Amino acid sequence: MASGYPVVFNPRGKRIVVTGGAGFLGSVVCEQLKAYEPSEIFVPRSVKYDLTDSAATRQLYADARPDCVIHLAARVGGIGANREHPGLFFHANLMMGVNLIEEGRKLGLKRFVQVGTICAYPKFTPIPFREEELWNGYPEETNAPYGVAKKALLVMLQGYRQEYGFDGVYLLPVNLYGPNDNFDLETSHVIPALIRKMETARTSKADTVTLWGDGSPSREFLYVDDAARGILLATMHEATSEPVNLGTGMEITIKDLATKIAALVGFKGRIVWDTSKPNGQPRRCLDISRARERFGFTAQVGFDEGLRRTVEWWRARG
Repeated sequence: MASGYPVVFNPRGKRIVVTGGAGFLGSVVCEQLKAYEPSEIFVPRSVKYDLTDSAATRQLYADARPDCVIHLAARVGGIGANREHPGLFFHANLMMGVNLIEEGRKLGLKRFVQVGTICAYPKFTPIPFREEELWNGYPEETNAPYGVAKKALLVMLQGYRQEYGFDGVYLLPVNLYGPNDNFDLETSHVIPALIRKMETARTSKADTVTLWGDGSPSREFLYVDDAARGILLATMHEATSEPVNLGTGMEITIKDLATKIAALVGFKGRIVWDTSKPNGQPRRCLDISRARERFGFTAQVGFDEGLRRTVEWWRARG
């Protein structure tokens, strides 16, 4: 555990539920969590526990009897998926969090960790994004239902701390990437989509790759292992429901990212930008000082190294 920061929750010997624990981020969180020797890590599967249903959520608590819940489960996707399913994304993400927090409160849960989303920030948030700016505008339209649903859970945790003394933590990670990410072109985020498109173009000897927008937006990316470490540091050390950014503080334009990935996979063709498609939020880059000050988190995996590992993982899949 990080020295110099007060430990308010020690996982050792505790029962921990990790929703979404079989997923991209969750599997890494669970693997890192083992080092702290909890008595059990319980990973609920959606086929048995529909967390949008309050009765199913109560059953999860009855079966797992957790001391702490790390809530990572979400309905997510890229710009296309958010445009296609705004209602589904709003309802599923809101209700999962609402049910888990309310049932946890009733049962005296010791600690609840809610992983929010960078999509909750206003569309034109000043760079770098500071947590104080979270309410100064409406999110970017294509992912607003998802972002607003997750932001409502911050309000819930703050209200529950004030009224019931419920110990909730709220984190705002930037876009994640790394091995085992979702590479489905219909639902993936930008890095796996670019890797797959560039690699497919290279192996098929295509002359061009067509990408959405004009390449001008910027994004910040956090390697999945760093994100998991940040979540666990916050789980152990953070003592308020104020939102906390998790990121690297480095931004890159989508155009530069595409060029970097093309070079990494060896695609030498031309990149064509389809400007009839949306760009998404213009810029994303976080102020990461609060996480460093509160629980000593700084990212450790460099961006080029993280991309290399991700490309190698995708290629190893055949």
